[in-house]
Amino acid sequence: MKLKKCNAVLSLLSFAAMLLHIGYSAFAYFTLYYNPGMTKMFAIPFMVLTCVHAITGMCSVFLLSDGTKTAMYPRKNISTIIQRITAALIFPLLILHLNTFGLLQITSASGQYVFFALLILSEIIFYAVILSHGAVSFSKALITLGLLCSAKALTITDRIIYAVCIIMLAAASFSIIKGQLTMFLQF
Repeated sequence: MKLKKCNAVLSLLSFAAMLLHIGYSAFAYFTLYYNPGMTKMFAIPFMVLTCVHAITGMCSVFLLSDGTKTAMYPRKNISTIIQRITAALIFPLLILHLNTFGLLQITSASGQYVFFALLILSEIIFYAVILSHGAVSFSKALITLGLLCSAKALTITDRIIYAVCIIMLAAASFSIIKGQLTMFLQF
């Protein structure tokens, strides 16, 4: 149980760091203001927390026997299925996300607009994946820590977190894509 509680704490810390990183990135792209120190200040803690969370999460799934059979009650376990699928998608999309700026420079300079558009789309998918993962994981972490005890509190918490993640996805998609288009495409 210590492993699951540790992972729950890391999950909540990663979620907070994710919101800060996405929020700062959206601000930076929207205002076309770049501060490398601020970017690293928000990105590095997010990456470290997320990596440690991923390791403890994988250990929890593979080393603990509880909660690994999602096929038994697929309707009740839809959030667990989403949680696991999005977790698996994060790292391949993260590799692309970390290289997106340079790839956008290359594709825009060489006129490869189909690839440029696919890179922009991959950014939106990346935000949707990490925010979806965070949204379905948030209340589970609170339950693991004993901070959520009623079905009503669970429903309210989920609705608030889903709303926050949807707003963050819309804001990030708009401002970051707008910023990337402004920087790389000259009309």
